[in-house]
Amino acid sequence: MGFYFDKYENRIPEPPLAHNPKLELVWQYFAVMALIVGAWYLYWRWTESLNMAALWYAVPLVLAETGAYIGLGLFIFNLWKVRDTEPQLAPHFLNEVVSHEDKKDRIINVDVYFPTYDEDPELVRLSIQDAKKINNPMQVNISIHVLDDGSREAMEKVSKEEGVNYISRPDNTGYKAGNLRNAMEQTNGDFLVICDADTRPFPTLLENTLGYFRDTSVAWVQTPQWFFDIPEGKPLENVLEKYLSKTGRFLGKGIQKIVGEIRVGEDPFVNDPKMFYDVIQRRRNWCNGSFCCGAGSIHRREAIMEAALKGYADQIDKQSKQHEKAFAKSMGVKTLNETQQRQIRQKALFENEFTPYKFHVSEDIYTSIVLHSDPDRNWKSVMHPAVESKMLSPQDLLTWTIQRFKYAGGTLDITKNDNPIFRKGMSLPRRLMYAATIWSYLGGIWNAMFLIAPVVYLFTAISPVASFSLDFYVHILPFLILTEIAFMLGGWGLKGYPSKASYLAFFPTNLRALWTVMQGKTISFPVTPKSRQEGNFINLAIPQTVIVILTLVGIAYAGTQLALGTGNYDTNGLILNTFWGLNNILALSSIIFAAFWKPEQDETAS
Repeated sequence: MGFYFDKYENRIPEPPLAHNPKLELVWQYFAVMALIVGAWYLYWRWTESLNMAALWYAVPLVLAETGAYIGLGLFIFNLWKVRDTEPQLAPHFLNEVVSHEDKKDRIINVDVYFPTYDEDPELVRLSIQDAKKINNPMQVNISIHVLDDGSREAMEKVSKEEGVNYISRPDNTGYKAGNLRNAMEQTNGDFLVICDADTRPFPTLLENTLGYFRDTSVAWVQTPQWFFDIPEGKPLENVLEKYLSKTGRFLGKGIQKIVGEIRVGEDPFVNDPKMFYDVIQRRRNWCNGSFCCGAGSIHRREAIMEAALKGYADQIDKQSKQHEKAFAKSMGVKTLNETQQRQIRQKALFENEFTPYKFHVSEDIYTSIVLHSDPDRNWKSVMHPAVESKMLSPQDLLTWTIQRFKYAGGTLDITKNDNPIFRKGMSLPRRLMYAATIWSYLGGIWNAMFLIAPVVYLFTAISPVASFSLDFYVHILPFLILTEIAFMLGGWGLKGYPSKASYLAFFPTNLRALWTVMQGKTISFPVTPKSRQEGNFINLAIPQTVIVILTLVGIAYAGTQLALGTGNYDTNGLILNTFWGLNNILALSSIIFAAFWKPEQDETAS
């Protein structure tokens, strides 16, 4: 049986970004300058630049700028420095990785989990086969387990054919977290390797990561996720040649000589996670602030179970006190007797389930928060910089949207109900790292304002600033230039614009996730599809499409009004908002294009 990704099987990941201390120092200098000049700009915006005749427009925009500036500060703190955790030789005996005196020399047990629900059993077979090839020079005991929440005969058959353990359960309570709990009850690994159904481990996975656990405070190690099936796209000259013959080819080459290589259809969903893992997550290592992202992570069983037990006890105490207070109030007494207290505690015990992983759509980050906030153990996390597995990327806008909604909604739901920023036991640097993640998901609010603002001006000639004078450019241009230079240096070696454009275009999903959480609705647990969903998905890009159309119409309308000498348009204001609108169109067009994108083989087949 063949898969669409067969032709990509020989791809290899790029190495981690090299750390350059001198470049890091220059990045830090420009980052600080950007913050200082940005603060100066915002002070001027609030105190001198507001259009007092249109505060309904001016105030929301400056609030959006302030929100973005706070996000900038948190992002700079996140990216401040690279301090990789020193790798160590992988251990063989358990006493090399635990601090308990009662532990005698015995070989370490490692369980490799593949949770699955409805994925193609043959797809899971590939993951199993790669897991069986994991190098084991440290000679630990490695057991592979398929955790099938779909209880499928075909999946059980594949497991038996591959000689690995098959685990199922009568229901799927708790979804993935419940699936993991069920597996932990039936296995005994000292360390757990968590994979998705499509996670294909590299042979070096364990020999390159188990050594971190020689530090007995390390609770888990996260490795980067790498999508090996990301489309390469076609060179611009080839695409233009198809429509304009030799003229198109000549034009395409000329454009690329000016702006660099352009490949049409390359990673249409901006799936490449290198910015997230190799920059954002990796630079949290210095304060052990990187969080777990599920697939490709290795966990210390002891840490997971200990944190779960403490969390369970805390929940019982909290709920018992709440019930005691309510019951005492209803009886008209100040305190309950011992028998009543014991009965209430027993009721709380029955109402709560003990589970190693939180029953939550984002069980991985939730577990990270619990471990990071344990003041007694001060558990550490490690972001291993090198790729140790490969996975499949979303191949259509529907799958992409489902995945991003789960990320945003899960994080915001945790923020509402168990905010890590205010959680007892969390260190200040870790609080700020989690704050950076949370704040980024609130960005849909100000991003929507940044997209709407030029449209308002283009149709009404109403300015959010007192005037688009020289004073305006003197304040804003240094801030924008310094910020661009800073992040060009901070993410040196990566393309920065696709990530920024994707973040801006992501605003409807962010807003939908935020609204869902604010309404108190539960974020669902849909399994992210592992195969391409057919059709076009322009319905998922309606907000972006509407803004693009309104911006284009607004530019034409305002330009016509200025040419005819009607309206109150200012030339500087029109030029600024036109360029602002065109930048928004460029950013949003990627999502619109992705709604219609099809893999190359689909196009040729049609």
